[in-house]
Amino acid sequence: MNLFFSVGEPSGDIHGANLIRALKAKYTRPEPLHCVGFGGPRMAEAGGELHFDLTSLAVMWVARVLWNIRTFFRLADEAEAYFRDHQPDAVILIDYPGFNWHIARRAKKYGIPVYYYSPPQVWAWRSSRVKKLRELTDMIFSGLPFETDWLSANGCKVMYVGHPFFDETDLAPFPAAIMSGEKNSAKKIVALLPGSRTQEVKANFPAFLKVISYVRAAVPEISFIVAPFREHHAEMIREMICRNSEAKIFYEAGGIHILPGQAAEVIRAADCCLSVSGSVSLELLEAEKPSVITYRISRLAWWLQWYFRRVKYITLVNLLAAKNPFRNYNREYAPGCADAEEVIFPEYLSCLDRSRWMADDLIRWLTDENAYAATVARLRELKTRVAQSGAAEKAAEFILSERVRE
Repeated sequence: MNLFFSVGEPSGDIHGANLIRALKAKYTRPEPLHCVGFGGPRMAEAGGELHFDLTSLAVMWVARVLWNIRTFFRLADEAEAYFRDHQPDAVILIDYPGFNWHIARRAKKYGIPVYYYSPPQVWAWRSSRVKKLRELTDMIFSGLPFETDWLSANGCKVMYVGHPFFDETDLAPFPAAIMSGEKNSAKKIVALLPGSRTQEVKANFPAFLKVISYVRAAVPEISFIVAPFREHHAEMIREMICRNSEAKIFYEAGGIHILPGQAAEVIRAADCCLSVSGSVSLELLEAEKPSVITYRISRLAWWLQWYFRRVKYITLVNLLAAKNPFRNYNREYAPGCADAEEVIFPEYLSCLDRSRWMADDLIRWLTDENAYAATVARLRELKTRVAQSGAAEKAAEFILSERVRE
């Protein structure tokens, strides 16, 4: 059996690796199972035969896509040639819609079934794209209850399997002496999660430095642990810290630690977190960590998202907690706004500097035990309702049963 994967995000690489493991564990036919295509290093470790590391091109916004456009077209052509020459049994897509729409169309050209595992959030942005999902996929494996209902109501073939992240929540021990020492001290710990993309780090970490300054002034016994996704992000962060004289002194005194590639451990060591928006919010939910979510964008990007976005919030945890996550009019979240009581994680998608608001949210949790306990209780209740593992196993069982039957 031959299954072709197309995965372009670091988080999708993890989901794809788990799905490959589940497929290999459940596959019982005598002929070998080949999982080939585009993915990342985690998928390669799981036994995927990668034609290209597509996660190296994890980009956002039009200008950055155009910069790599020739590579994307070349890869799409290579995928079509593989479909024509090898006729894989199925194509499995994970998120990354801009590129994966092209892969799906080319697969359909050769009559190859297409499955979408962790589909793009068309219910949130430009919902007219649901037509592509309906026409180009044979089954969508949905991770969110309200997403499943929405896709079904819009004519898609959809199966609720749970969110793939919850297959990845085995607790890891604190691996570093730094975290062990900080955790055993009287200091409070704030985790800083600056995102998995280079442009996210560049756009958001300057505001993180301001938050550090504000929080330190209110909570002197405090320590910050930064968890960059890659080592070169850690170098960028060190450079930004050293250009800020106050932050540099605090860093050299041991008040800021930088531990690349250890987000899961850093989250568990922290009392609360400040994070760039993304699927990491589910990890924060699983760890029951009160968190502030942020995403700094340009003024043009802010107006575009305001026009196209069709859900109340940008954070999955807040959407899962909402009675109705959809609405036609969007306004920016602010402390004390009408939605403040519904929101678990204060979130700041903005073209403006919201570092003072973000710091105030963290300070409240760090200094008010009742406020902290109330947020943890809300997270625990939501986690009980939505945080079930097994997404990869359910999707693997369906894919293998469908392909064997044919």
